[in-house]
Amino acid sequence: MADSFQSLSDAMAAAVETAGQSIVQVNGRRRMPASGVVWSAEGVIVTAHHVVKSSNVTVHLPEGRTVAATLIGRDPTTDLALLRAEADGLQPGGWEDGQVQVGNLVLALARPGRTVQATLGVISALGGSWRTGAGGEIDRYLQTDVLMYPGFSGGPLVNASGQFVGINSSALRRGTSLTIPATTVQRVAEALLAHGRVRRGYLGVSTQPVRLPAALRDEVGQETGLLIVAVESDSPAEAGGLVLGDTIVSLGGEAVRHHDDLVGLLSGDRLGQKVPVAIVRGGERQTVNVTIGERT
Repeated sequence: MADSFQSLSDAMAAAVETAGQSIVQVNGRRRMPASGVVWSAEGVIVTAHHVVKSSNVTVHLPEGRTVAATLIGRDPTTDLALLRAEADGLQPGGWEDGQVQVGNLVLALARPGRTVQATLGVISALGGSWRTGAGGEIDRYLQTDVLMYPGFSGGPLVNASGQFVGINSSALRRGTSLTIPATTVQRVAEALLAHGRVRRGYLGVSTQPVRLPAALRDEVGQETGLLIVAVESDSPAEAGGLVLGDTIVSLGGEAVRHHDDLVGLLSGDRLGQKVPVAIVRGGERQTVNVTIGERT
């Protein structure tokens, strides 16, 4: 039994040592340093959005140097940001695409000081995709029981093989240790590298959920829709013919029952496309075509 524990302990220490070569300290706010992960050998660093508040950002590298860094882009809705450090020849981390199970041992790693720190826990809950309070899409719900010490945001969650499962964030849900999974990190990082932001569609309406009239529920196959309570001038919605009082029930053939449905359907791949929007107007179902704009 003692040999088994010693082997596990040695394996975990080895995983920390290996992963630590890809973990940096990020100094992007006044008091508490945070952490980040080397995304590419050319100095690209992925970290948490909420820890980058200053225009004068520095990154402390595993080798001991401190270098200046600039912001490539950020996505507040998923709490991710990309930095470019003035360094090359860095060691990127190895990412795991989410093959974890509830009960798996994991390590949260960080570099809030000059050396790597670690805390041990387990995967306590897994779920499907979900949307943050700011509207960002997270590909998988991943909750752990690890204790997030100050400075751990932006650092990785590491599995028993030393691979990065995702980026830890203390800002997504208060009081809960959540991890932004590797699939989301990759998607957002690629968008930030290409555009400096995550491109999202835009209609230009304010809405609230409402119950549909009984006569229409069976016809449209749903009980609720989104009532338009305001239309911005010169917006895609106005240009497409949407007006105050319309109730949106689908977009592009996909049902719209709640606000999250609409946000999810206004994805970046629909920008510039003319999309059919099914509405209820004056008690009758109609369809208007709206060209999706880009949210800036």
